[in-house]
Amino acid sequence: MLMRQYFQFFAMGAPLLILGLALLFPPALWLMVIVLPVIVIGIIDMMQKKHTIRRLYPFFGRFRYLLESVRPEIQQYFVESDTSGSPIPREFRSLVYQRAKGDRDTRPFGTIFDVNRPGYEWINHSLVPKHAHDTNPRVLFGRDRCAQPYNASPLNISAMSFGSLSGNAIRALNKGASIGGFSHNTGEGSLSPYHLEAGGDIVWQIGTGYFGCRTEEGHFNPELFQQSASLEAVKMIEIKLSQGAKPGHGGILPAAKLTEEIARIRHVPMGKDVVSPPSHSAFSTPLELLEFVEQLRELSGGKPVGFKLCIGRRDEFFAIAKAMLQTGKMPDFITVDGGEGGTGAAPTEMTNSVGTPLRDALIFVNQTLIGLGLRDKTRIIASGKILSAFHLLRVIALGADTANSARGMMMALGCIQARSCNTDHCPTGIATQNPARAEGLVVSDKATRVANFHRATIENLAELLAAAGLDSLDQLEPKHINHRVQGTNIKTYAQLYPGVEPGCLLAADTIPDDWKDDWNSAQAERW
Repeated sequence: MLMRQYFQFFAMGAPLLILGLALLFPPALWLMVIVLPVIVIGIIDMMQKKHTIRRLYPFFGRFRYLLESVRPEIQQYFVESDTSGSPIPREFRSLVYQRAKGDRDTRPFGTIFDVNRPGYEWINHSLVPKHAHDTNPRVLFGRDRCAQPYNASPLNISAMSFGSLSGNAIRALNKGASIGGFSHNTGEGSLSPYHLEAGGDIVWQIGTGYFGCRTEEGHFNPELFQQSASLEAVKMIEIKLSQGAKPGHGGILPAAKLTEEIARIRHVPMGKDVVSPPSHSAFSTPLELLEFVEQLRELSGGKPVGFKLCIGRRDEFFAIAKAMLQTGKMPDFITVDGGEGGTGAAPTEMTNSVGTPLRDALIFVNQTLIGLGLRDKTRIIASGKILSAFHLLRVIALGADTANSARGMMMALGCIQARSCNTDHCPTGIATQNPARAEGLVVSDKATRVANFHRATIENLAELLAAAGLDSLDQLEPKHINHRVQGTNIKTYAQLYPGVEPGCLLAADTIPDDWKDDWNSAQAERW
């Protein structure tokens, strides 16, 4: 109240004082230019009833909102250390930027990480290391079932839709994929002209909204799907069951970011939020899901088809597993997304408290396929925070065949982690539909950076494998990665995450004890 009383006195007395001075000293009139706006703002603050801080502390209370508005920038540039930033620390942001620009990415004077902290991880090197000769390893998808299998890179661009990203960002990502020989996932927002312009390999994601292949009522349209899926650039099809950012919750493109162009590409009406339903209408059971996989494989001309999900209830994934056993129908790949979330904006509770984290989910899916005796029949893609070659190596050791990165690729484009992706005010022209901001992103330059980041990451992956005495990714096993549990208690991934016996789910007496309840309750005919 003291501040309020002071301002009331100031508001009443200052103009009179300045006016008196102005009569004696005319230059004092210039003070009115400064003082009068302050008084007007203060009076407005005292009269309004929405903000208590401004009402009790007129004018000066506004500085609280000003400081709060720049808090993220102050935190990022002046407060956080190289290792404490979140969700991605500066150490790895800098690494992506350096590799994307082709700058020196070595580190002098030793690691800045606390190697004695719980959770610190490293790879076992060999006293007889190999020469890193294969700097462009490939992983074949759809070998057994597809007329058009796809030979993929171990690292690819994760799902990010046109609409959430600008046209120039999509152009740059796809051109980078074309330069570097890796794939670009469209996200559920449909296949746009920007995805096709540079000729980079495409993984077309089909979500619950069936954007780009939907009827007016929002159901799946086989004819529209076949038209796009038959394009040469489209190499694989991914059915999105759920995503780590908001599992159990449909995607949302705010009406503020919906342009006529996006509406035309997605086949949706203007003026409303574009909301994907929480679940699919083309299928409603695990058996029907596998039938849908088969349908898309046939319509696409024999291209690999899989599905993406964030693991939630284990019995529901076991239901899909039982459907595989019952029908013999298999997806060509399963993309495992972590509950940590990614580039997609989501309600806070969804981001923080829903969905199995990537590491646990990846282990579960891999061991389930081993338990079915089907691990060699399908590929696993890990979709997560891949920013360095060690991050990539780590998920492969846990069971992935390849990995997708979204935030790493965004940072290669120039993302500064402003975390304003859902506001249409992205300062780097990446996650926005504002033409003025998007035009600031130079496609040719950013495409080269995306390709540079990918190339450097894969080259360093080859170096890590060679240092471990391994010739190929196929030889990488959980035993090669160490994890400090606490103090001197160090375990390998093989010890931390014991494997299951191949085929253990095929007989009732060999099912792991902690899986029995979920396995027994799972049914192929329902979720």
